[in-house]
Amino acid sequence: MKSISEALTWRYATKQFDITKKVTEEAMTALLNAARLSPSWYGVQPWKFVVVENPELRTQLRAASYDQPQVTDASHFVVFTYKTHYDEHDVQEYIESTARIQSVPVEQLTKLKEGVMGSIVNRLEGDARANFAINQTHIALGFFLEAAALMGIDTCPMGGFDPNAYDDILGLKEHGLRAAIVVAVGYRSEADHTATRAKSRFSLEEVVIRK
Repeated sequence: MKSISEALTWRYATKQFDITKKVTEEAMTALLNAARLSPSWYGVQPWKFVVVENPELRTQLRAASYDQPQVTDASHFVVFTYKTHYDEHDVQEYIESTARIQSVPVEQLTKLKEGVMGSIVNRLEGDARANFAINQTHIALGFFLEAAALMGIDTCPMGGFDPNAYDDILGLKEHGLRAAIVVAVGYRSEADHTATRAKSRFSLEEVVIRK
């Protein structure tokens, strides 16, 4: 296994995927689990990961992604969505789930519930609450991308798409979800010349400020 530094230097936003190579279901499960285990504010996990397997749907999504070929050519395609509404019902569901997992009475988690209600439900409204959920979902994406790099699997995170079209094509609204960002998953094509370009990043000295 590569070191974290080696893996992240190796990875890039893959432009051309080898359509003959498929990521195993075991590997995909590991990647999705990495996203599931990522941190979120108070642990509320305001996301769902939609794995689009239907070829017809992926063709429609490609059209809604400015015809970017990664949508249909990659082995797998995942839409990271966020919950458009987060209210007391969602908080209670989270608290009850936590109580089951940790084998504690619900009443023991009263302070946690109060914290979530006070910091999210009662404090954030409109765009602020949506931005909160989107930011948490991007954290999950980061864990997904790093896990893929460590496993030698290529990815291409993509923000260039029409969220409204995605929501309609996938019926996300009826589930209280909205597309935040998407990622194509697979293996790079030998014809993708961008794979050999040196990674362009500012140095640590240029991006790290010490006080």
